[in-house]
This record gives sequence, structure tokens and C-alpha cells, in this order.
Amino acid sequence: MGSEQDWLVKLAAGGVGGKLVKALGLPAPVALVRGGTGSAAPLAGRHFVCRALPGGFAGEGAAAALSALGAEIFADAPAGDDARIDGVVVDATGCRNAADLRSLYEVFHPLLRRLARCGRIVVIAARPDGQGDALAAATARGIEGFVRSLAKEAGKRGATANLIVADPAVAPERLAGPLRFFSSDGSAYVTGQALTVSGLVPAPAGLPAPMRLSGRVAVVTGAARGIGAAIAARLAEEGATVVCLDVPPAQAPLAEVAGRIGGVALTLDITGDPAQLADILGERFGGVDIVVHNAGITRDKTLANMKPEAWDQVMAVNLAAIAAADATLDARGLLRDGGRIVCLSSIAGIAGNYGQTNYALSKAAVIGYAAARAPALAGRGITINAVAPGFIETPMTRKMPLLTREVARRLNSLAQGGLPEDVAEAVCFLACPDAFGVTGQTLRVCGQSLLGA
Repeated sequence: MGSEQDWLVKLAAGGVGGKLVKALGLPAPVALVRGGTGSAAPLAGRHFVCRALPGGFAGEGAAAALSALGAEIFADAPAGDDARIDGVVVDATGCRNAADLRSLYEVFHPLLRRLARCGRIVVIAARPDGQGDALAAATARGIEGFVRSLAKEAGKRGATANLIVADPAVAPERLAGPLRFFSSDGSAYVTGQALTVSGLVPAPAGLPAPMRLSGRVAVVTGAARGIGAAIAARLAEEGATVVCLDVPPAQAPLAEVAGRIGGVALTLDITGDPAQLADILGERFGGVDIVVHNAGITRDKTLANMKPEAWDQVMAVNLAAIAAADATLDARGLLRDGGRIVCLSSIAGIAGNYGQTNYALSKAAVIGYAAARAPALAGRGITINAVAPGFIETPMTRKMPLLTREVARRLNSLAQGGLPEDVAEAVCFLACPDAFGVTGQTLRVCGQSLLGA
């Protein structure tokens, strides 16, 4: 049962069903609007209010980026009580004290009732560690709390609210990629999140559109089904040649995925010799531009009952194989300058989970791995980031007991599970050239899960 077929989403959308949901006190999740992010103008026809608070440095760049994406920009909500707005982008980088923060209330208070279902809110704030005094730093940090709380309110309408953090030295073009993602339908299941945009990675020579990955070679591990298959398909939509990798027992579904997207199927055990993958990438493609470490396994047991092989298997696939593959690609110079590495983590790596000490450890380690490698790769224009999915509707989660599955679905601000396509959109964003301002970070795709909040 995919999220678009979620029984509660369907029930809440009906007239009688909606009344029943309300009478029973159940969550009333809104059917999310997804997709459509592959075009050069994903915001065409959308009405966005773009406001720059006094003293800010990002408002002009944000407005220009939104216009380039096709949005119609307003300084305030269009006239007429029934006129809806599709998004609100506010430059709050000039806020330095409590009095300045009153502006956030003054902007959002009248606009929230006008925000359309599945609307988008993006706030841009200054980096707390870049402020000159404690009060200014506290003010900048406080905006994150505001956005996270606003996301919980917006979620009732299927809308999202996210934060971009930057400093004045960051060129406006570095904001465009994160702003495109957070303001488009690709971020349908990403809300209450913050991304810091830095100047660490040099800008690419050009930012192609609309096929942003045209001419690039990507490898996706664990690509035979579920999230991996969705990632492979999304990268291919953007023009990448995708090497779909999975274990030999998954050969049939892997071949189907690769054939459907015009990719290359490669059956290989990633816990084996990483030189095999490097040989193929070097001989057939001369290198690789995008590496998506998606393959992962669970071997759940409480620590007291866990067998040593269950521990070792999870560590081998979820952590050791990633490090070994990257080390081999580095040693042979196969990851090209301007490349992208995206590692799949998990909410379990942030919040922990009962009976998953091995899995949670491996996924927390992946977050640390991305953060630690980022500075060393930056000089070559390479970014490395992690994506942490929450409850995603896959064949694996459909095997969960009914009550457990229902609780997991509802414990987020959008009151529903995500889809593999939601994770694929986040990975695609981080894999594209216009994400060059984001590295060493972890992006949660969880609907603002209450776990680890």
C-alpha cells in the first residue's frame, strides 16, 4: 500500500469520511503533491510571496532564483480573501535581536491562512557561528526553532517549512539549488529541516538545465528495488547514465530496472573486492561522477540476543563496504572533479531504535563519515552528503505488523508515510551540480518525524 493509497489519506479526503475522521479524533493527512521537478521551470504558474526583512543579504538573490524557476513573485498576498499563495520565502538574515524577530510574526501571521494546500515555506537565516555577538547568534539560532514549529503547523495542510542557513560571503547562486528543492514538489516529504549553504566547494563551470545530469555517470548500489530503484530512475530522468548495482540473487529485478531506465545492470556483492567495481567503472566509462551508497541491510535483535554474525553482516554492508569502495575510487582517481557522493543513512541513525543497535550504529556512522570527508573532497569540487529516510512505504515496511506500521506512519508532521520517490528526489537534488553549496550534511526525508526531533 503506497502512501498515495493510504487508507486514512483517502478517507480524510472524502466528505463523509472527513467528518468521520474528525469525529474520531484521527489525524487528517493531506494527499501530497509530488513530482514535476525535472523541468527547467518547476514553479511555473505558482504564486510566491518573497519578503526581505530589514538588514538581510539574501532577499534579492532568492527572488531572482524563484523567478528563474518560473514563479510569479509578490511582495504580499494577492488581493482577494480567496486568493491562495503557493509559497512564502523570507530572508531573515538581518535579524539580530528579539525586536527584529517580531518581523517574522508580522510577515507570517496574515499569510498562513492564505497558504495553499501542499504549499512551501522557506526561511533564510544567518549562520549563528558567523555573528559578532551572543544575542545575534542566539537570534539566528532561534529562527531554526521557529521554522521547525512552523513546519508542524503547516503539515496540517500538507505544506512544508524548511530553513536555509548562510552567511554574507556566500554567493547568491549557491542558494539557488537548495531553494529550488525546498520550494518545489520534490520536497513533499521533507519538512522542518535546515541546510547550511557554505562556500567550501568551488562553483562548477556551468549549471546545465533542464537535464541537469546530462553526460554524467552515476552508480547506485542496492538498485534492484524500492528506494534504490527509485533513485536510479530519478537520476536517469535528469540525463545520467546509471550503473545499477545489486547482489547476484537480485539479477532479474535489477535487469528490469536497468532496462527500463536505459542503464547498465551490474550484479556484484559490495562486500567483496571493491576493485571489481572500480575496474568496470574505469574500463567502461573512464570514471564516475555520482556515487549513491544506497545498499543496506537489517539484522534486528536486541543486543543481548544478537548473534555475532548479525552484527558483522550489518557492519560489512552498511559501513565497511562504503569506505572500501570510496577508498578504491580515490586511489585510482576514478571519481571525477565536481563529483557527488550521497550516502543513505536512516532516522535510526539519529534517534536510535529498539533492537537495532547494529543498524543504528552503522547509519549514525554514515552521517559522521559524510561530515568528516567533506573538507578533504571540497577542493576538487566534490560534495558528500547523507540522506536519512524516515518511514517509507516499501515492500519491507508492508511486512510490519499492522499496528506498528500505522503508528510509524502517523508519527510525523504530515501524518503519513513517504514514498521511495521522496528519497529519490532528495538524492537527486544533492547529486546535481546546483547543490555545490551543500556538503557534509544530513538531509532527513521523514515528514518531520517525531523520532529524533
